[in-house]
Amino acid sequence: MAPPTLLDRIGIPKALVFGYLGVLLFMVGDGVEAGFIAPFMADHGAGTEVRASYVITAYGVTVMLASWLSGALSDLWGPRRVMQLGLVVWIVFDVLYLTLALGPQNYPLMLVFYGLRGFGYPLFAFGFLVWITATAPAARMGTAVGWFYVAFTGGLPTLGSLVAGVTNPWFGPMGTLWVALGIIALGGVCCLLGLRERTGFARLAPPGVNPVQSLLSSLSIAWTHPKVAVGCVVRIINTAPEFGFLVFLPTFFGKELGFGEGRWLTLLAVIYGTNVFCNLLFGAIGDKIGWRRTIATFGGLGCAVTTLALYFVPLAVGPHYWVALGVGMLYGVTLAGFVPISALVPALAPENKGGAMALLNLGAGGAAFVGPAIVSVFLDPLGPAGVVLIFAGLYVVAAVLTLYLKPAEVRVPESPEGASPVAVARS
Repeated sequence: MAPPTLLDRIGIPKALVFGYLGVLLFMVGDGVEAGFIAPFMADHGAGTEVRASYVITAYGVTVMLASWLSGALSDLWGPRRVMQLGLVVWIVFDVLYLTLALGPQNYPLMLVFYGLRGFGYPLFAFGFLVWITATAPAARMGTAVGWFYVAFTGGLPTLGSLVAGVTNPWFGPMGTLWVALGIIALGGVCCLLGLRERTGFARLAPPGVNPVQSLLSSLSIAWTHPKVAVGCVVRIINTAPEFGFLVFLPTFFGKELGFGEGRWLTLLAVIYGTNVFCNLLFGAIGDKIGWRRTIATFGGLGCAVTTLALYFVPLAVGPHYWVALGVGMLYGVTLAGFVPISALVPALAPENKGGAMALLNLGAGGAAFVGPAIVSVFLDPLGPAGVVLIFAGLYVVAAVLTLYLKPAEVRVPESPEGASPVAVARS
């Protein structure tokens, strides 16, 4: 037997390494706009921050639908074809958004094209996540998924924010958005030319399953396996505040605290840069101490505390940048506690992992809708403080719900070469 390679030892399936790199580049391009697009649209056609949040909410609706479809369509067509579709959708509607909507400051077309563009990234990124769950060894699934979120969050918004901080002064926001499109295209080429693992080239569903059955299966699992539905809700709560924060925190940190756009973008990169490293850490921790325990303790309860700190501590102490960096890093650490959810939910329905992943991806996309929607509804009547309290309360709910997500123990080898059996779904 060949000795394990470095990739084997760190938990990256060797055959998928170009996929991780391509997703990183794609999400860098996606994340470029995260720290400034809401206030930029408000000043260029949307009119107000709340109207800009409506555009982002429309985007969230299509992200939610595409996230669900990424699992169902991967079952039918194979993950590679789904990724191809996502790349094409993003490029086409991003060009239309930049040239016909944002440039001329046409608000109705912003809603249409920015919203339709939302079908792109979930098909690309979550199509690859399905590829991972279809091929990675069960005993290292948490770590393999953790590496996916290293790539995902490493781009959106971590490195993307750093790119924006460099390119905005040179090219302006519009030029930066065109640079982002080029990075996305590069990530797509890297994935689609570099990935040669054959599982992702073919449909994952059994030959007799037709498209209607596959789509219905990805929905019916919500009531045939209610724990999977609960897992979907937990996944929504996981990143809904993250997407909501991107609507109003640029104004809070950049204008109210006086940090300016540059230091806000750096702060955003530090928050999610911390999260990137901890995504891998908590993937491994989940494999060791149990996925459920990791999510409930570090993710749910941890994020409830750090969400409050992220807003109220800087509000109390004033414009002290290092304080903001400190509480931001703590939020990034605890947010990583949710990483094992992508390993836990498929284990709740081992005979229908494709359907479970489809519903989980629906939750991931739903977060992009729910977070901005909460801001749209509650920012005016309750203010930023009220929205932050809502987000913290949701994290407590997620911690409680996670206690319900106990799968049956499935015993697998400790490693591909090991013979010692361990339970992969410990509490």
